[in-house]
Order: sequence, then structure tokens, then C-alpha cells
Amino acid sequence: MTDLQPVVVGPDEGDTVFLVGDAYTTLLTGAQTGGAFTMLEAVVNPDAGPPPHAHLDEEETFLLLDGTMTFTVDGVTHDARPGTVVLVPRGVVHSYRNVGDGPARMLFLYSPPGMEAMFPEIGRAAVRGAAPPPLDPADLTAMARVAAKYRFIFA
Repeated sequence: MTDLQPVVVGPDEGDTVFLVGDAYTTLLTGAQTGGAFTMLEAVVNPDAGPPPHAHLDEEETFLLLDGTMTFTVDGVTHDARPGTVVLVPRGVVHSYRNVGDGPARMLFLYSPPGMEAMFPEIGRAAVRGAAPPPLDPADLTAMARVAAKYRFIFA
């Protein structure tokens, strides 16, 4: 028997923030999954994505739902189309970029959870489904400010 409770998140629900030219929506928190993982949805503008970085404490898994992306993992670039899954082990440098003409949409899983707290701390509150604004250089400064707290590094 488990203490977990069922969770249903509708298509217009979840806490959304704009950060580094993307929109991130927390769909499931670590508390909701019994400490197993965090799930987020990301909407990434064309030519947007974070700089190379590594998470020291979490594995990160991506599932591309819509759009065309490249993922660079441990120095190797991979082309991705909808249905592509990318697993990044903890400590491995990675980045992604939307190389298509329109927004790309993907799911992230962080395991163990905890990274979901970073997004509202430094992002700007938004509504799920709203188009993210272009990259604001101040976002990179904010990410650098909390990097040690959330144990990730920029490469």
C-alpha cells in the first residue's frame, strides 16, 4: 500500500514561469510523487534553450512532444523530433536548442526531485499556454545566482 494520492493536472493547470526564453510548467512535484521525481513541461521558442550545464544531484530525462530540437549531451549533438527521449545522467554537461521555425514542447523528468523549486524562485510567473518572451539576459544572471543552491554548474 502507498501513501501516494492520485493527481490529475488539466491542460490549463500547473505553475508556469518564463525563464531563459522558455515557459516551464511544473506538472508534478516531488511531494506529489512521494519523492520519486519531478515532471515539468517546457515550451521553447525558436533558437532558444539554456547554456551548457550539468545537474550534480539529478538525472534529467526529456521527451520531445512537438517541434525540432538538438540536444548536446557530453559533447555529442543529437537531432531530435517528436517522440525522441534523452536521458542525461547526473554530472553530465548538456544543453538543448529549438532548431525549428515554431515553438517546441517537451516534458522533463528530474530524479530525484527538487529542481522544481528553482523555476518559481527565479522565473517570472506566467499562464500555461502563453508564448514565452525572448531570452532576457537577466535570467542567466539569476540562474548563476542560485546555481550553488540547486547544485548545478554552467560549463
